[in-house]
Amino acid sequence: MNTQPNILYVMTDQQRFDTIAALGNGDIYTPNLDRLVRRGLTFNNAYSPCPVCVAARYTIRTGCSSLKTRVFSNGIDAPAPGQAVAMTDRCGPYLASEMSSRGYRTFGIGKFHSNPWNEELGYQSHLHSEELYGSPEQRRGDAYASFISQHHPSYDFIEGLMGERTEMYYMPQMSPMPAHCTVESWVAARAIEHIRCEDGRPFFGFLSFIGPHPPLAPPIPFNRMYDPDRMPNPVRGELEIDHMDEQIPWMNYSIWAEDINDAHARVLKARYYGEISYIDQCLGRVLDAVEAREDADNTLICFFADHGDHMGDHSAWQKESFFDVSCRIPFLLSWPARLKADVRQEELVSLTDLYAIATGASGDVIVRDGWDVLGGIEEGVSAREVLFGIYGSPGTPRFKIMVRQGEWKYIYLANGGREQLFNLEEDPEEIYQKAESNPYVVDRLRRLAIDALDNTAGEAALNELTLRAFEYERRPERRIYQFDRSRGVVGFPERLEDVLT
Repeated sequence: MNTQPNILYVMTDQQRFDTIAALGNGDIYTPNLDRLVRRGLTFNNAYSPCPVCVAARYTIRTGCSSLKTRVFSNGIDAPAPGQAVAMTDRCGPYLASEMSSRGYRTFGIGKFHSNPWNEELGYQSHLHSEELYGSPEQRRGDAYASFISQHHPSYDFIEGLMGERTEMYYMPQMSPMPAHCTVESWVAARAIEHIRCEDGRPFFGFLSFIGPHPPLAPPIPFNRMYDPDRMPNPVRGELEIDHMDEQIPWMNYSIWAEDINDAHARVLKARYYGEISYIDQCLGRVLDAVEAREDADNTLICFFADHGDHMGDHSAWQKESFFDVSCRIPFLLSWPARLKADVRQEELVSLTDLYAIATGASGDVIVRDGWDVLGGIEEGVSAREVLFGIYGSPGTPRFKIMVRQGEWKYIYLANGGREQLFNLEEDPEEIYQKAESNPYVVDRLRRLAIDALDNTAGEAALNELTLRAFEYERRPERRIYQFDRSRGVVGFPERLEDVLT
């Protein structure tokens, strides 16, 4: 009998760490995530080391930090001096390829956000469902869009199958699709087919849900599941602290979110929670399929998100900051045959650790830029004492670095050379800036940041062994127009009558 476990990775997009009922959120309904919590371990201090979609995904599939992947945002930088040109040459095989080489039946379903969109990622069965189609070709190559076109052609006219992404990004909506036709339901259905398959090999599956990433458009009846007036208002501090990172006001303006008031924010959170509860229902179908297998107890499941969402906290929307609501994520790990149930873990973990979890469970562990989580839990491998996050290209004003150690979080912003320090034990909502009153802590964490960057991959962020600073400059404001490029629709017409032609 094969003793290698089945391994199932389940990722959501833009789901905050504080959105699971069993972990203390009394306003949300997540019975299946609660089920996973009871099934295994919950890591209370889990982070996305670069809180944006593309960067997070390359970290997951490589086990490497942004310094090695060269993905510091939603674009990919050129290799640093001395680094190989090809991603897999400098990082090693992608996770799916590695698991295939170990005798696993591998499948990937959902949003992968690779560059290019059809990059070969190593899955034996790979079904894309990207939420944006850059061209008619890409829409035709998208597995979910093709499914709608072939099996539900009456819905194929819809430009945004996951909801309308046009001018105001944070606009409460209802899904244009019935619940049984959404991309989340499609991901769950395809996953169940693969989970039920038996060919003598264990499986490694990666499910990547698009939600609750905006647009916030849950299907009926999840669109009316939550009363906005029962939702909490956003948590805000002093604007000079909340907006010290100029990425926040710049992004707010880009997506028409600079003037969202509390009432609007509560409606948006209600839809956001509706999306999460709907995904939770889809997840329940997947978990039922796992539990129906004879080897259910020998199935490792890891649930996580690529990053969070400010959702109005800190007067901010979207992600890409190092406030916890943006970069701290849910991270659940279960394996009944090996791991304890319903346990909370306080170690610092990161998306870089997922490579080691899968390889360690399947045989010889490969640890790249992460920590051997299973080795730490089962064999006492020392946990990381310091966790780093990086966003923006080193050597540019967009660069910023986070250092998390003990109760402290330090953030350096190259634009203006500004520093933030928060004590997360005393101030978990990160309202009170502690940099001026704790200079010795700032010095210590700044030194850790410098040491982490003192190499060919990070040295552009340094200036004579200090963190490089740029004269503060507010970025020029601009709006993002998100129309259906797959149908040739870009921006607004110069002449109104042209929209009808």
